[in-house]
Amino acid sequence: MSDNKIFVTQPSLAPLEEYVEILKGVWERGILTHNGPLVQQLEKDLESKLNLDYMTVVSNGTIAIQMAIKALELKGEIITTPFTWVATVSAIKWEDCTPVFCDIDPDTLNIDPAKIEALITDKTVAIMPVHVFGNPCDVETIAAIAQKHNLKVIYDAAHAIGSSYEGRSLLNYGDISATSLHATKLLNTAEGGGCITTNAALDAKLKRIRFFGHDENKDVVEDGFNGKLTEVHAALGLANLKYYDEVLEDRKKKYQYYRELLNCIEGVQFQDVKVGETNYSYFPIIFESEEQLLKVEKALNTSDIFPRRYFYPSINTYTKVVAYQACPVSEDISKRILCLPLFLNLEKEEQEKICKIISSL
Repeated sequence: MSDNKIFVTQPSLAPLEEYVEILKGVWERGILTHNGPLVQQLEKDLESKLNLDYMTVVSNGTIAIQMAIKALELKGEIITTPFTWVATVSAIKWEDCTPVFCDIDPDTLNIDPAKIEALITDKTVAIMPVHVFGNPCDVETIAAIAQKHNLKVIYDAAHAIGSSYEGRSLLNYGDISATSLHATKLLNTAEGGGCITTNAALDAKLKRIRFFGHDENKDVVEDGFNGKLTEVHAALGLANLKYYDEVLEDRKKKYQYYRELLNCIEGVQFQDVKVGETNYSYFPIIFESEEQLLKVEKALNTSDIFPRRYFYPSINTYTKVVAYQACPVSEDISKRILCLPLFLNLEKEEQEKICKIISSL
């Protein structure tokens, strides 16, 4: 067992020498950015691996959400979840749209589809659900609501690489899915993200937006910005992609082992996967009270184990950023949820130690 501190996550990385080997080509070509050959290869390899129609890789997941909003030319209210990272809301606001919060299902932790329609107004232009911790949203119900009210659907799929619904990658759903390739994700480029769509024209538009609105003739044909992924980051993604299946399978085994160890503990609730299959990228547990959570967190920290309170507090309470809108379920869950350490190099004995501490309190 490692004597080091155990944090909530650590990046899954290919052997350094394999990354360096790919980088040699970058140095030889002297191309570091702007849709270089490795960026193009990463897009093709991800499309093939995940069975996606079109993917545009970009500099980070937040930019991916902004690009999705811009590509769909949205101006107005976007219904989203309060149980998410602040970047979801930041991207909406940066594109001059207004976030409207729809409370969550207390079991799945995803946006509650039954509460969406009551929030639709004549200003609503889109729904932006989040596949929380990689757990698939009810994509069929959300699609039906969007079609009924002529709304676009953008999925914040930051956590969702490796998740599926009815045998298809979860990234294939919605008008656009915006994902993350950040260091904490199952597959990473250190910093990075991507926009996925099934529409060829929309993909071409996303690629123009990524490079200041330039078309293939270098004419500026629309409003864009700098969303480019570098060759250095793409190289890391290509190196890591080789180990994607191994990382995904390992995460599932560790997730299931946590469940086995913690199932008998009273007062602990697990996230419910109601549709599709999650990618097991996080292991959240929900306590009966915040007091219980804080007690567990303190005991783990004392043993140099550092879980994280994803997502705390509920985003609708960030009153310096948004006007408060009551979401009692999200506000309650956010106070009682803790994500346990989960990553490739986490050892079985370390999982057992974590669960022993939790069960002893």
